[in-house]
Amino acid sequence: MKGAQFGDDGNRFALRGVGRQEARVLVKWREQGMRFEVLLACALVASVSPALAQESDEIVVMADKRGDTRAQDLPIALNIFGASELAARHVEDLQSLSYAMPNVQLEDIATARGIANFTIRGVGVNSSILATDPAVGVFVDGVYQGVNAGSIIEGFDLQAIEVLRGPQGTLYGRNVTGGAVLVRTAAPTDGFEMRGRVAVETGLNVISEGVISGPLAEGVLSGRLALYNANDEGWFENDFDGAQFGENETSIYRAALRFTPTSTLEFLLRAEQGFVDGDGPAGQNHALFERGSFDFAINNRGYAATDWEQVTLETNWDVAFGDGVITNIAGWRAVEVPWSADIDSSPAFTFHTRVLNTQEQWSEELRYAGAFGPAEVTAGVYYFEQDVLYIDERNLSPAAVPGTGCGPFDAALCRVGGGQGEFSTAAVFANVDWRLSETLTVSAGLRYTHEEKDARISRVRAATDNLDGPLIVAGEGVTGGSIDERTLNFSDAPYALSWNDTSQRVALQWRPSATTNLYASWSRAFRSGGVNFRVASLGTASVAQPPRTYDAEEVEAIELGWKQDFADGRGRVNLALFHNTIDNMQRETNVPGISVVQQTTLNAGDAVIYGAELEARYALTAGLTLAAYAGYTHGEYDRLFTDFTGDLIIDDRDLALEIPRVAPWSYGVSVDYVTPLAGGEVSARLAYNHRDAAFYSDNNVGRLAEADMVEASVAYGPADGRWSLAAYGENLLDEATWGNDTIIGGGSPPPTFSPLNKGRVLGLELRVRY
Repeated sequence: MKGAQFGDDGNRFALRGVGRQEARVLVKWREQGMRFEVLLACALVASVSPALAQESDEIVVMADKRGDTRAQDLPIALNIFGASELAARHVEDLQSLSYAMPNVQLEDIATARGIANFTIRGVGVNSSILATDPAVGVFVDGVYQGVNAGSIIEGFDLQAIEVLRGPQGTLYGRNVTGGAVLVRTAAPTDGFEMRGRVAVETGLNVISEGVISGPLAEGVLSGRLALYNANDEGWFENDFDGAQFGENETSIYRAALRFTPTSTLEFLLRAEQGFVDGDGPAGQNHALFERGSFDFAINNRGYAATDWEQVTLETNWDVAFGDGVITNIAGWRAVEVPWSADIDSSPAFTFHTRVLNTQEQWSEELRYAGAFGPAEVTAGVYYFEQDVLYIDERNLSPAAVPGTGCGPFDAALCRVGGGQGEFSTAAVFANVDWRLSETLTVSAGLRYTHEEKDARISRVRAATDNLDGPLIVAGEGVTGGSIDERTLNFSDAPYALSWNDTSQRVALQWRPSATTNLYASWSRAFRSGGVNFRVASLGTASVAQPPRTYDAEEVEAIELGWKQDFADGRGRVNLALFHNTIDNMQRETNVPGISVVQQTTLNAGDAVIYGAELEARYALTAGLTLAAYAGYTHGEYDRLFTDFTGDLIIDDRDLALEIPRVAPWSYGVSVDYVTPLAGGEVSARLAYNHRDAAFYSDNNVGRLAEADMVEASVAYGPADGRWSLAAYGENLLDEATWGNDTIIGGGSPPPTFSPLNKGRVLGLELRVRY
C-alpha cells in the first residue's frame, strides 16, 4: 500500500503516488472515470517532504558492512531510501523504485509475478529460468537471495533499502557484477509503537498493513509483529472474454525478537512467511495488438503463485579488540514459485505452459569490523548452499479429438523437462581502509571464492521425441517428467562444475573538506557459471544438442566519483563515471524453436559498458526542494563467440547489435513541497522520470518500451502525527510497458509474448499511529 508516512519525530509525514488506470475505481467507469483521473492528476502536485531527504542523509548504511557510515561519506555510488521516503514514494515492492535512480532497472520479467530481472549500468539478466544466477544481488537483512524467483521484495515495514551501483564482489561475493540491493526490515523498538495503514487503488486493489512493536522485558527483550495483505481484483480487461484480469492476493506475516542480555551482546531473530496467489501474465502479442496499448486477448488465464518461509538470526558482539564488532548472520529460506501462462498470447491455443520453481537455501556469514589506529578492518568468512528444482511443461495445440489429448489443456503434444541442482559457495574476504592523512584514505579489499554446482538435466521432451538423431540418449522414449508429481526423468549424464575466483578492489578517497568527497576505484567481480535447465531443442543426426554449460562471467570496473554538498547543506551534487570490461559475458538467448521458443544461457563474448550518472538537489526554501538525476549508459561487444543474427556466421553484423536492456538515457526531475496548514502539515510531490527504449532479445528483434513516468501525491496530517490522509497517482500518462518481449515465431511483425505492466493507478491512503 502506498501513502503518507510519519517521520521519526512523529510530527512529519509525507505521501505520494497516485495510481493509474483508465478503467476501474470503486465504481467501474470507463470514459468518465478516465477524465476524472486526468483532472485529479493535474490537480495533485506532489508529495515528499524535504525532511525526507535530510532523513536519508543521516541513515547509517550497511554498504561497507561496518554500520557506522553515511552514504555521502563512502567512495561508491549508491542510493539510500529510508522508511519515511519509502512510504512517501508509496513503494509496494522493489519494482516501485525502477524509475527512481540513474541507470537502474529493478524490473519484474512478468512471465510470472515476482521473478527479478534487475539491471544496473547495463549489467543484468533476461530469464525466468531458476538456474540463471542474478547479476544484481538482493540481500535481505544481510542474507543473499539465491535465485531470481521470489526476490521482488515487498516494501512494507522496512528500515531502509540501499541500491549499490557497480560490481560489489569483494564484500558481497558472486552474482553482484551489476550491483547489489540491500533490504533491511524494521527491527523491534525499545519503546511501544503501533501503526496501521489502509489504501484503496484503482483495480480495485485494497491494501492493509499493521505493525506493533515494543519491549517484552524492559532493557532485555523486545518484539515486533508486522502483517500485510493486498487484495487486487485486477487492473486489466481480457479482450478474449471481456473479463477483469490480473487478480492477485499477497499476504505476509513477519515477526522479530531482539535479545540483549548484556550491553555488548545482541541477538536479532527474524521470521517471515508469505503467500502470493493470482492470475498469470497479461500476455500481449505484438503481431495482433499495437505496442503502446493495453489490449490483449488470451484463452488461458494461467496462474502465478509464490510461497516462502525464511528465518534469520543476527548476532552482534562488541569486543575490545580494535573497539570492534563481531557479527554472525545465519539464514534459511525456502521458496516455491509455480506459474502458468498463455505464451502464444492469442485467443487460440498454440502454446500454454506450466512451470514449477522450488528452492531451499542455507547461509552463514561471520565477520569482524574494527579499527587499529589509522586502519579500519572488515574481514570474514561466508558459506552458502542451495537445492533447486525446475520443471517446465509445454502444452502445444489442442488435441484433434477432444478428450484424447495430454495434460491439463487436452493438448495434442506435451513436452516436459527441467533440472535439479545442489549448489554451494565458500568464501573468505577482507577489506582495509587506511587513512594516510586527515584527508586521504586508501582502501584495498580481497575475496577468495570456491563454488561447486552439481546438476542433473532432463531435456524438455515427449515420449515420442527423438533426441540427437541416431545417438542414444539416456531417458529417450519417455516424457521428461511430471510437474504434478514433481519428478524428472533425467536425459543426460550428471554435471559436476566448480570455479575458484579472486575478486579485488582498490580505491583512493580524498576529503579536502567535510562537504567534499572525491574518489577513484578499480574492482573485479564474477557471476557464477552453470548449466542450462531449460533445454527445449531435440538435436538432429548432424547436430547433437545436449545441455550446454557456461563459464563464469568476469567484470572489471573503474569508477570515478565526486560527492559535493554546498550552501550549508541545502544543495547537493553527486557525479560518477564508470567503465566496465566484461569477459565471458553471459547472455540468455531467446530464439524460436521446435517447442516454440528455445532459451539458452551461454557465454556470448566480451563487452565494454561505460557511462555517467549525475544526481542533484537543492532546497529553495525550508519547504520547497527541487531534485534531478540523469544517467547515460553505452555498451558494445568487443568479441563474440555466438551467432546472434542466425546467418550461421559471426561477423560485423553480430558485433553491431546492441546489448539487451542497455537503455542509453534515464533521467528525472521532482518537486517536493511542505507547508503548515490548519494545525497540521500538508506535503506534495510531483515527479517525472524517463527511460529510453532498449532491446530485449540479443538479435535486437524484441524490444522494451521507452517510458515517461509521471507520479504525484498530496497528503495532510495533524501536528501530533497520529494520522495522515493521502491521495497519489502513478504512471499518470498511462504508459504501456512490458516485462519482456519474447519472439515466438516468424512474420512481420513477429508474434511475441509480452506481459503487460499496469497502466495508470490512482489511490487513497489512511495511516494511523499510536
